[in-house]
Amino acid sequence: MSGPHPGTPELPPQAYVLAMSSLPGASPRWVARVVEAHGPVGAWRLVSSGRARPAGVAVRGLQGWEAALRSTDVALLWQRCQSSGITVLWPGGPGYPPSLRGGRLPGGPLFVLGSPAALAAAPMVAVVGTRRCTPDGLAVAYELGRDLVAAGVVVVSGLALGIDGAAHGGALAGRRPALAPTVGVAASGVDVVYPRRHRALWAEVARCGAVVSEAAPASPAQAWRFPARNRIIAGLAQVVVVVESHLRGGSWHTVDAALEAGKEVAAVPGPVRSPASAGTNRLLASGAAVVTSADDVLALLEPTAERSACSPAWPQPGRFRPGDAAEARGAGSGQPAGGCPAAGLPEALDLPGLGPRDRGCGLPTVRARRHPPVPVSGPGPALAPNALAGVLLEAFPRRPICLDELVERSRLPVGAALLALDELERAGLVTEDSGWWCRSG
Repeated sequence: MSGPHPGTPELPPQAYVLAMSSLPGASPRWVARVVEAHGPVGAWRLVSSGRARPAGVAVRGLQGWEAALRSTDVALLWQRCQSSGITVLWPGGPGYPPSLRGGRLPGGPLFVLGSPAALAAAPMVAVVGTRRCTPDGLAVAYELGRDLVAAGVVVVSGLALGIDGAAHGGALAGRRPALAPTVGVAASGVDVVYPRRHRALWAEVARCGAVVSEAAPASPAQAWRFPARNRIIAGLAQVVVVVESHLRGGSWHTVDAALEAGKEVAAVPGPVRSPASAGTNRLLASGAAVVTSADDVLALLEPTAERSACSPAWPQPGRFRPGDAAEARGAGSGQPAGGCPAAGLPEALDLPGLGPRDRGCGLPTVRARRHPPVPVSGPGPALAPNALAGVLLEAFPRRPICLDELVERSRLPVGAALLALDELERAGLVTEDSGWWCRSG
């Protein structure tokens, strides 16, 4: 077990926050309390000397806790963290998101893969919903993500299958130069991709925005971490939008946390016979704001600006108004970002579907778009759209197939698959009938 010598610490403060967070039974809130009271170095001295430990340790027995302390190599943990490009933030330390400092949704130490500035550099809107979503729900989530980012808003979600993945995919497709498009909040360590199907999406979110978690690196996704993950999503966002939700599901944790913190909650109305819309329709009946487009969300952002504790980078009053999303699209908002942080990841990742144009998602439910695609000038992406669509085409079997199975067979993120389907359908290579897709010819 390594620790600071009396006087000057051997390692930076982040290393000791990381070490405490990696101990078994050390909850994020417990670590935050000890660190806020004594500072990272002083807190580690107390913990490593046995003078501070979580309340649950006494119940489980001290033997395992003491063994974990003896085996903790702070320098090795810090070296691994640095080599993975992971940043450590803690309450009271530099760069910690203002919206998670104190208040009704206090956060614990955060581990960030990507740009820490993405957590506080712009207004944030959470776009969340069920994994068991409909094609229409995927389309709406994708378009909300794309259009909100085009209007200068950072989209935050949970990197999960379904609505979350579609929102992240749309945000990446609509990204603007010098603006982090999306933040993904994980229920595992930021270096443990979950679900594995979203590996490419995870990497792209980290490259152009940030993947963040309260879980220490190498932590697996566990059931109890998901409600905690949703609390961070609600804490970061000024507005929480639920696209589709069943009467029971993880989205309700996010809604409850947002309401507890006095955040604005909105929902997308859906068919009364659709189980995936039962939760959102109940939210609307309870007084949640109605969202049918990004313009509705932008209108909700103005009243939150005065009571929000976001960063000094918050836009000037009056910047957001209904119609801004459409104006941003017309100005070429689909242009690739000029400077996404590398975060130790390759510059060009195999994330199909992130083309240089502002395109719809290609689902039959959204063919009558209010805002048609607008070609834009500027440099193209690292990968050509036709090559990307080819990846999805190869996944088609000799029978009709639904979107969920296509995503699983192709191993593409949902947002990328939606874009690729749009390319293939316009080229006449695939057709759709009642939610089922077939290769032509």
